[in-house]
Amino acid sequence: MSKKKKNSKKRFIKVVSAAVALAFLIFILFLNLPQKENKESIAVKKSSIKFKKDGELTFQSAEGNYISKIDIEIADNDDKRTHGLMDRLSMEENHGMLFIFPYETIQSFWMKNTVIPLDIIFVNKENVIVTIHTDTVPFDTGQYRSTKPAIMVVEVVAGYTDLYEINVGDKIVWRRN
Repeated sequence: MSKKKKNSKKRFIKVVSAAVALAFLIFILFLNLPQKENKESIAVKKSSIKFKKDGELTFQSAEGNYISKIDIEIADNDDKRTHGLMDRLSMEENHGMLFIFPYETIQSFWMKNTVIPLDIIFVNKENVIVTIHTDTVPFDTGQYRSTKPAIMVVEVVAGYTDLYEINVGDKIVWRRN
């Protein structure tokens, strides 16, 4: 074999070896890159939040007839109201959250970091339902606003208000444990 062919073969082996080494290095680096987490995987990591019964809430028709009853968690301070039902993977049909605000005004909620679709029920100081948003979209950062001033908001699983035929003008009665 000529000297020229030997040098060409050595050069070829060096180039191929360098390419293989570079490809291996890129592969190793790629494996160690942090993977982008999607909303669902983040929610699974934070799903250790469990329901804690603070009271009971009854829905009544405008005439005062019984409609249904749920167990509630009560969000009555800024931290609890801010976090609400965020990061929960599920909620039972007979569970909900009652948000209590210090004064009556137009209230606005969003679904950021909220995994499960909800019905959001806005209630005035006379315990009358003034607005209902049904089947809200998980992770939505759009605003769900009351159409009239409200001092309380009840969140239940999506479809609850349709299932029990809860409407604007109906009432709530609630109590703490």
